Amino acid sequence: MTKTNLEKLEVIVRAADDRMAQDIMALDVREVTPLADYFVIMHARNERQMDAVVDSVLEAAAKNEIEVKQVEGKDGGRWVLIDLIDIVVHVFYYSERSHYNLEKIWQDAPLVDISAWVSENNEL
Repeated sequence: MTKTNLEKLEVIVRAADDRMAQDIMALDVREVTPLADYFVIMHARNERQMDAVVDSVLEAAAKNEIEVKQVEGKDGGRWVLIDLIDIVVHVFYYSERSHYNLEKIWQDAPLVDISAWVSENNEL
């Protein structure tokens, strides 16, 4: 059975949360860009955790038959972008997130309430 984009978003958020990604937020960008329906933004405390988060998202995508169009920055990058066609996942090294400040760039996009999908200890 094909998943809706919101169901795919839940899979991705839960996979990132499972590896303790920090301050996960999902933006509904359907009304502000044709690039995707959702942007998911998060950061990791160190490179090892960043790799674990990225791997977890990719494994969850494969397991749930969510197509991965492209992965950029995985080899030593401090910002990994995972293009899942309708969902674009941004995993930042903690010190890079505020530098790029995607939340401000896409501030016209409403936040998706993902509180039911993340554990409390992984929020700010």
